[in-house]
Amino acid sequence: MIIRLLIALHRWLGVALCVLFFVWFASGIGMMYWGMPSVTAGDRLDRAPALDPSRIRLSPQEAAEGAGIEWSPAELRLNSYDGRPVYRFGGAGRGSANDGEERGVAEAQIVYADTGEQQGIADRVLRDRVAAAWSRDPVSAATVEAMGDSPDQWTVGSNLRDLRPLWKYSWPDGQQLYIGESGEVLQYTTTASRLAAYVSAIPHWVYFTSLRQRQPVWIRLTTYSAMAGTGVAVIGVVLGLWMYSPFARKYRHAGAPSSVPYRGQKRWHTILGLVFGAATITWVFSGSLAFLPFPQDRRSQNVQTVRPAPNRGSAPTGRTEPDRGADSGERAQGSGRQRNQRERRNGGTVASALRGKTPWKEYRTVDPREFLAEHPEVKVRELAFTSFKGQPLYTARLENGESRLFSLEGAPVNGFATGEIIDIVKGTAPNPDAVETRMIDEYDVYYLDRTRRRPLPVILALMRDSEETRYYIDPATATVVGNYRNANWTRRWLYQGLHSLNFPWLYNHRPLWDIVVIGFMLGGSALSVTSLVLAWRAAGKRLRLWLRRQFGDRPLITRLKNS
Repeated sequence: MIIRLLIALHRWLGVALCVLFFVWFASGIGMMYWGMPSVTAGDRLDRAPALDPSRIRLSPQEAAEGAGIEWSPAELRLNSYDGRPVYRFGGAGRGSANDGEERGVAEAQIVYADTGEQQGIADRVLRDRVAAAWSRDPVSAATVEAMGDSPDQWTVGSNLRDLRPLWKYSWPDGQQLYIGESGEVLQYTTTASRLAAYVSAIPHWVYFTSLRQRQPVWIRLTTYSAMAGTGVAVIGVVLGLWMYSPFARKYRHAGAPSSVPYRGQKRWHTILGLVFGAATITWVFSGSLAFLPFPQDRRSQNVQTVRPAPNRGSAPTGRTEPDRGADSGERAQGSGRQRNQRERRNGGTVASALRGKTPWKEYRTVDPREFLAEHPEVKVRELAFTSFKGQPLYTARLENGESRLFSLEGAPVNGFATGEIIDIVKGTAPNPDAVETRMIDEYDVYYLDRTRRRPLPVILALMRDSEETRYYIDPATATVVGNYRNANWTRRWLYQGLHSLNFPWLYNHRPLWDIVVIGFMLGGSALSVTSLVLAWRAAGKRLRLWLRRQFGDRPLITRLKNS
């Protein structure tokens, strides 16, 4: 009776979930390479002009005084807006132009560096100019649509929901961009990026607009479906092993002894289940952990955004899915941004110590115009302040995403002494003698990136505290580029490890990782196809039985006519 009950559960839960399983496995291949479209800080810099010191008329102090803004050099950025140089006061530190991640909305007060006027809500003329500059096509060729309260596929799952009104510009070549009241491009898609999303993130996350905009329902539906799918897979493996007869070969197939019962699709389903069953269980189970534990109200877990005030401009500074290289993404997008915030707080003590106590008041009169004029060969797209051990520095961000450090006097800073960095890190530990440090030039189990964009070599600092905290520090910039604590082990191993197979022995050897993962996805897809066929047959059989009870054995057309 127990076996019969398990067979019935496996059959009918499989009927209910087989389509979802097939979609998950097939789209998993797409998720290896694509995700949802977004606008990163790097995208903005690529389209920004190089800063021209001759067009900058005001120093930061003059611009701030004219606008009545209290400011700190640590929260100042000089870049472009509408092709003009601007100072952005505030909002620094929520994302950087060289990390490519979207970390929420960076609120900043924008003051033009050529006139001193503040940028408020953008009018139609300004929005049109921004759209044309971004797309490199005339606005006259675009269809402009004011977005209402209902989001579409490309604005439903991000902080854009809280930055309305939006205006959507669509060109015949497939470009689409969304501009907010701030006049910033907040989302950008092309035909290629939309198609990529439709074969990757959208089906994989069940990311359909009508469902996704009901976020608590969407999260629970996907999570509970994956949990139920785990149960289905476990039952299937148990039944397969129960029936499997490798030695006695007590079954017959094509007139010969066989270890596996059944014929046709059931036989293939059993064989594929025995081969890929364990991997299917771990993969579906790990996917169910993407949003756990559930918050009391998931809506409160959305990115905390503040709609720009009339005298402010705001824009996202980068992206969250899969960063595709680090296996984040909308699989945990709702929680990913909060996780980034927690990680930054975890590394905050060491990061602050590396920056040091900087006497910023002494540098409020420093004028970036002088630096730009002295370095015309450096095509700077954005200039910001940072520091090391209390020494203020410029961070110059370039077109290709590269960041270079300079002293305020204009001298290049080519990295920092490893010993100095290690001493600072040890100084933050309760027991400096217990801290273990070493230089690593390969990604390890807690610091990895399949796109290989994260910096190497880095200093690994093992703090040997109660949480086994580890920091990864880029000696070129004295920046904490990664950290890990024992509290994160479930997400690292049970979610990311099992779901993405991002184990260093495999992950660091492309295309071996691609071959293994694609092979597994194809095997899971084949298993799902056999489930689909069996489900179709089972449903068809039930339908035929029902029709027979209702109408007898008369031909179907006659039954329907008479009914």
